[in-house]
Amino acid sequence: MKKRVVVGLSGGVDSSVAAQLLLDQGYEVIGLFMKNWHDDTVTISDECPWLEDSNDALLVADKLGIPFQTVDLSEEYKERIVDYMFNEYENGRTPNPDVLCNREIKFDVFMKIALELGADFVATGHYCRKEETVVNGKTVYKLLAGKDPNKDQSYFLCQLSQEQLAKVLFPIGEYLKPEVREIAAKNDLITAEKKDSQGLCFIGKVRLPEFLQQQLKPKKGIIYEVSKDHAVYTNQKPTFDSLIDELTWEATSVKYTPEMAKKVGEHSGAHYFTIGQRKGLNVGGTQEALFIIDTNVTENAIYTGQGQLHPGLFRRTLLVQPHEIHWIREDMRLNNDETMEVMARIRYRQPLQKATLYQTEKGLFVRFNEPQSAITEGQFVSWHLDEELIGSGVISKI
Repeated sequence: MKKRVVVGLSGGVDSSVAAQLLLDQGYEVIGLFMKNWHDDTVTISDECPWLEDSNDALLVADKLGIPFQTVDLSEEYKERIVDYMFNEYENGRTPNPDVLCNREIKFDVFMKIALELGADFVATGHYCRKEETVVNGKTVYKLLAGKDPNKDQSYFLCQLSQEQLAKVLFPIGEYLKPEVREIAAKNDLITAEKKDSQGLCFIGKVRLPEFLQQQLKPKKGIIYEVSKDHAVYTNQKPTFDSLIDELTWEATSVKYTPEMAKKVGEHSGAHYFTIGQRKGLNVGGTQEALFIIDTNVTENAIYTGQGQLHPGLFRRTLLVQPHEIHWIREDMRLNNDETMEVMARIRYRQPLQKATLYQTEKGLFVRFNEPQSAITEGQFVSWHLDEELIGSGVISKI
């Protein structure tokens, strides 16, 4: 009997080709489109994005001769993603909606619906791969980078569990993006030339800043500039009694105050901005562009520094709180006082960086060999061994 796979058809080329490849491999395929948003007032353009995507998904399903359904997950999306995002932004953290959407919606709510439809597997158009290995007599699933170095999307799946990986297929993970478009064109799929989505995960063409500004109230505040020569950056590193104390010191961000800086402008709400951001400040007359080095939502203040090499942007070490540490490979989980040399990244598309994990009673410290720019609270750090993503966590502020 054929194995049944439910494909999350998003109306894009990647999921279309994923469905085509599964059919070619002999699976019984069902297409499912997720509608996650009802509010069309925050889209980029006048067209209704989810409707256009839904129509494209339907046309692809029709061309492939597979059953097609639309499921409305807007209630779950609002509760699990949107409300959480607003809360995080209001508290001065910068969440990653795509990672959350995969963990909470695609591979949880959506997966449960698919399994209720009798699916053996769920498939998506992600550029990543899955392999199996056996550890102590038990099957363990490995999440591997996609073959296309420009499109590796394993970072977005860094919060998946073994239970979720057991049920998922990534048909396009072995292909490069141009090859995927070629397969779509060869099979006359309407999505062959369709541009990649730039919006929020599964909402369609929604731009995050505009979205936030329509939901969070504006609040006037001051933009400060901190000189790169400030004494806070030249302080000598103290000597420490323990490694935990040293790591804590390295992971602690500078506590900026107005006395350390000069006023250079005004903003409409610190919660709209994130560390490392350059655009949207509307402050001129500086030798180099201003970059945000810190935001304080309590005081509604933004601290900036000139140039992308400003010392306020860089830190070597970060902390993940105990309850926010996630291991895809549970069999590799560190105990207190254990360490592991890994490759790590703090954002999508960032080249992997050499780092060491230190598991302590305070949480998991990630110490990079080289200082990293714009380590941002609320974002995810992922750690890897070779091609495999083995764990991740939410970056915390000390």
